[in-house]
Amino acid sequence: MAMVFTFGTPLSYGIFHQPFSDAFDISLVAMSTVFSIMLFTFFIGSGVVGVFAARLPARAVLLACAGATGLLGPALYVTESYLGLVAVFGVLGLALGTTYVLIASIIPRWFETRRGAATGLIFVGNGLGLFLLPPLWQLAFARLDVRSGFLVIMSVTAVVFALAGLACRRPRWTTQSSTTAGDLLEWVSRLAGSRSFHLLFVAVGLAFAWYQLLAAYAVDLFAARGLTDAGASGAFGLIGGVSIISRIGSGYAADSVGSRRAFVASLICVGAGVGLLLAPQPPALWLSIFLIGIGLGGAATLYIPLLMGIFDPDKDTAIVGIFNVAAGVGALAMPPLGAATIAYTDGYAVVILLTFAMVALSVALTIVGTSS
Repeated sequence: MAMVFTFGTPLSYGIFHQPFSDAFDISLVAMSTVFSIMLFTFFIGSGVVGVFAARLPARAVLLACAGATGLLGPALYVTESYLGLVAVFGVLGLALGTTYVLIASIIPRWFETRRGAATGLIFVGNGLGLFLLPPLWQLAFARLDVRSGFLVIMSVTAVVFALAGLACRRPRWTTQSSTTAGDLLEWVSRLAGSRSFHLLFVAVGLAFAWYQLLAAYAVDLFAARGLTDAGASGAFGLIGGVSIISRIGSGYAADSVGSRRAFVASLICVGAGVGLLLAPQPPALWLSIFLIGIGLGGAATLYIPLLMGIFDPDKDTAIVGIFNVAAGVGALAMPPLGAATIAYTDGYAVVILLTFAMVALSVALTIVGTSS
């Protein structure tokens, strides 16, 4: 349940643009930088926290995230400024991202022979979030106002995170890490000298960046293809809904053929779907949504088993945290890049080709980085 709210809210930022711009009288370009900061703290901030959270009880960190999320619910009632929004969404991204890092790195430790399948099952929550949250946010803003809608969904998120904090812990047969901060920094320094790490760091970053870029323009693109505003947000959510299928299936596939092959196959599926976005015919659009959803579920699920099979699994949270930083580098640039590309080219062809290029480069770097 907690995983539903981790990715679902930050990657619904395409729904937030216009309502928040109108409610706070801030330009769309300025609002895009607010959401860039949210994605930045979601990935990079939580990644740094994740590196050092290996030394802390998971329950305490998750309950702290629940408390922070609960306090953010009424925050929009006491702020009117751009800097106030930056602070609110910056803290929100950090709380959501830290919750994701902890759950995504701890749950696979409970499983050895079926780790891929178990990871796929827990990542169904992410797919449900990407499916449910975009239309739920739009409904909340339409039926309520921006502040009230934000309060309601943030309150539900806080309660769910609190329940997750009470339930989530590392397995009894693993010991709480006694590694000092200096030891972790030394380990990160050694890791940074590895060629395989360099290649995979960029590959994983791009494996997230293409979706972050797609989220910046997908709803507008679908509306331009003739869908209503509600239909466009629903179609974007459908990508996450379709990904539920592959989040389960890809885990079992990884247990059979290996996480490397399954991860690469998922990205190839994404590339085919993104390419179909260039076709204006409605059947091509729906096939594109299906292929992107199938590939998204596999790529988002399998990168963790892939990394755990290459790097030291005892540093579970640190590994996921470090590669979250890779995703955050792209996240900082994707919302403004998408908006600027569309405005400058007055169309979607260039930004779609840019999305395709990110997927293709991620495939190539993954193959080279894991070849040994």
